[in-house]
Amino acid sequence: MTWWQRSVVYQIYPRSFMDSDGDGMGDLRGITAKLDYLHTLGVDVVWLCPVYPHGGVDGGYDITDYRGIAPEYGTLADWQELLAGLHTRGMKLVMDLVVNHTSDRHPWFLEARKGVGSPHRDYYLWEPGRDGGPPSNWGSHFGGSAWQLDPATGEYYLHLFAPEQPDLNWASPTVRREVYDLMRFWLDLGIDGFRMDTINMLSKAPGYPDTAPGSDYAYPLAEEHFLNGPELLTYLREMHAEVLSAYDVMTVGETPGVNPDQAAVLTDPQTGPLSMVFQFDHMALDKDTGSARPRWTTVPYSVPELKAVLGRWQTGLHGRGWNSLYLSNHDVPRMVSRYGDDGAYRVASAKLLATLLFTLQGTPYVYQGDELGVPNAKFTSIDDYRDVDTLNLYREEVTEGGRDPADILAMIHNKGRDNARTPMPWNAGPGAGFTTGTPWIPLNPTYADINAEAALADPDSVYWYYRDLIRLRRGHPAIVDGRYDDLRPTHDTLYAYLRTHAQEQLLVLLNFGGAVLDLDGVLEIPANAELLIGNYAAPGEVPSGTLQPWEARVYVTRTVEETGTPG
Repeated sequence: MTWWQRSVVYQIYPRSFMDSDGDGMGDLRGITAKLDYLHTLGVDVVWLCPVYPHGGVDGGYDITDYRGIAPEYGTLADWQELLAGLHTRGMKLVMDLVVNHTSDRHPWFLEARKGVGSPHRDYYLWEPGRDGGPPSNWGSHFGGSAWQLDPATGEYYLHLFAPEQPDLNWASPTVRREVYDLMRFWLDLGIDGFRMDTINMLSKAPGYPDTAPGSDYAYPLAEEHFLNGPELLTYLREMHAEVLSAYDVMTVGETPGVNPDQAAVLTDPQTGPLSMVFQFDHMALDKDTGSARPRWTTVPYSVPELKAVLGRWQTGLHGRGWNSLYLSNHDVPRMVSRYGDDGAYRVASAKLLATLLFTLQGTPYVYQGDELGVPNAKFTSIDDYRDVDTLNLYREEVTEGGRDPADILAMIHNKGRDNARTPMPWNAGPGAGFTTGTPWIPLNPTYADINAEAALADPDSVYWYYRDLIRLRRGHPAIVDGRYDDLRPTHDTLYAYLRTHAQEQLLVLLNFGGAVLDLDGVLEIPANAELLIGNYAAPGEVPSGTLQPWEARVYVTRTVEETGTPG
């Protein structure tokens, strides 16, 4: 087992974590001040979302300088203090690597657009127009065409995200050398790995062929032409050989559209260029894939569908590669609102979801605030939102499209990225303890009741349950490396599975829903099973034969030979 397979990762969105200077935006010194909070929780690795200088368009993902620190976050010295604080406490630091695109204010792009003869021209992807319009009908993830006309040269450049985020040309050896150099810069400063943003979009289909429209929109996503492209493995293997192989680091690739077989190639213990990947199959369960804007839709899905998706990845990568385990991050809604019940059973369902996250095989990721059970924010006015994708949706659907604002706000309440980006609630005081100034985005209205100070004072809080799960994972090899077996794949609400390794076997029971579940005739718990953790019953107690709403239990049976498979 590698160190990163045994680890638990905590993701920090820096502008919303902790503000040390009262300007309303989180910063590096604020994070350093809260390291003991993370150490008490028990996490091993901190993944830091971008803190580099940026163009201000996409929350730091439009980078203008890969070797600097944005002034609003502090200085390189502040960053080094943070790194030292993590390492002193036995924790590691993973930085975001955003190299599918840069900002249009990056010096490379400023030089590239000076003319077709610029030495930096081939750093980006340029094409002449076609029939008076863009080179192809590819759409941007943020709406509209993925091609932007550069009036000075009469050519279009590709941007899979905002127009201010031009895609890099990875076919250029010079671009690849530039990227490898910037990676070495941070690795030599002592970081412990990279989270690689949209890394499987580096290789585009030659000629940029049109994609089938599939909707009423003129510019649909052309994912079949830029996800897992023909040269992707070549680029990543070169990156590994040139840079990563020289360091003991963890890498996780953001790879929408991969299947378990593709992920196994990327994360093969011997030949794979990456440690693990983020896959998105479970993120698609509640989307209407036939809609023009599937990411913004919310449709019902069944527990058997969730089990099937997660199970496919558990069995598909076992012994072949490595899973990353997550239910939320800076780009998606709060997990207790999306997969749980953020009303009467907020605490119970937050604990159940955490139990799921920590008892599957893979490296678990905790997004800031999920250890408190923070729900979606659900602001009542579009003026309270900051995310470029959210504001584009509202403009296109309401301002330009004439749709009812209430309908679009309902979509944003469910799926908006700003749900995850509200300031971390540290206490019930002014500014939620996040800032003494005016926060860059409004506070989640629930902060007075749901905050870290209250959680730390409550021995039955979600926070302490997370800590107990992290300790449980460390103490049981079956969780980290055991085989996964789904015991009741078609049951409507019960998610029951085994984790088996050598002489240890764990039984996990999760009741997804607000009704009591009688286990009689559904599943028999072995007589010698010992309760390790539960969100209703305490370890060592003998629970009843029913599961309460959103109840989670984890049992251990000491030897496989003694117990066999629970019926």
